[in-house]
Amino acid sequence: MAQPAVTITQRGVDRILSGHVWIYRTDVSEVPEVEPGAAVAVLDRRKRFWGQALYSSMSQIALRLLTREKRLFDRGFLAERIAAAAAYRNTIVEGAQAYRVVASEGDLLPSLIVDRYGGHFVVQTFSQGMERLKPEVVDILREQFAPLAILERNDAAVRALEGLPEQKSVLFGEGASDVVIEEDGVKLRYNLMGGQKTGGFLDQRENRAAAAKYAHGRALDCFCYTGAFALALARHCESVLGVEISHDALEAARHNHELNGLGNMEWKEANCFDYLKAADQAGERWDTIVLDPPAFARQKSAVEPALRGYKELNLRALKMLKAGGYLVTCSCSFHVSEADLLEAVASAALDAHRTVVVVERRTQSRDHPILLTVPETHYLKCLILRVL
Repeated sequence: MAQPAVTITQRGVDRILSGHVWIYRTDVSEVPEVEPGAAVAVLDRRKRFWGQALYSSMSQIALRLLTREKRLFDRGFLAERIAAAAAYRNTIVEGAQAYRVVASEGDLLPSLIVDRYGGHFVVQTFSQGMERLKPEVVDILREQFAPLAILERNDAAVRALEGLPEQKSVLFGEGASDVVIEEDGVKLRYNLMGGQKTGGFLDQRENRAAAAKYAHGRALDCFCYTGAFALALARHCESVLGVEISHDALEAARHNHELNGLGNMEWKEANCFDYLKAADQAGERWDTIVLDPPAFARQKSAVEPALRGYKELNLRALKMLKAGGYLVTCSCSFHVSEADLLEAVASAALDAHRTVVVVERRTQSRDHPILLTVPETHYLKCLILRVL
């Protein structure tokens, strides 16, 4: 049976030539009778072949390009892509037990996420096409990794754009809600069915290790979630205070604290903006501060207020840092560029009357690859700064 074909406009062709893997519905000119989520050939109006893509009948991203090759994208092709992604991780994860195995567009498998937590794998399928391929993904993971269990965390609201329900389930094996993983000598308990993303923030793994190299003295971790940054700092600092507004997250942080048996840590349930303001007014001083807030700008229209928020946070932190102290400040808002974040921090430094040196400019961990021609894959910015 011949593969169905979708015809795109010249603007759609131009997007492919620019290296992007998304083609919007407005750039699709002709769609035959195609099943939602089917793999289709992509043609221009002159019937020239431009690749194969997953077709969505609902999303504004109508086509997600899989390959420019004419070879049929079948189970064997999918298995090769997953194996290639895993082989790359073997060169960069450096013994990590929890990391991203497949990073969607970054591994040329758009809308597919596979995270590994020891012997447990967590899958997310964010398009009709990957949802349709999910059984094959599970079989391939079983063949290539012999996992203890495979779970799905398809409870993200973005699935509604594809007409897909939110759901969580065990796809293979006996699912475990809590898994203990060791990261750079720190034990962390991940809730695979209830934690953020697929259980935790694996994209900050390398940034936590980098921050630990500079951490010293009295440390503050704001937006600490379940304590991963705080625990990474604790082995290098006299004391660490973790601040978090979520009661459940803070309880998990306390459990992680107990797992590691460290005596130099405290936790505070509070709004971090309010806490920083009160601590500044009280004359608190710190040697190391980490700011890892949630995304402030989920839409482009929210960039301006987001930048005000980043400036306020960094202003408070810079005012409280001792000379020679380090600030680790992050943004996971795709719509806020690194240049935007640097400008906000520079403005904060001027207002705080502090001289600041950029020590490191970092992104998400390397197991979350950035596809150069797909700017959406570069979302996490992490600056390590030193106050003179």
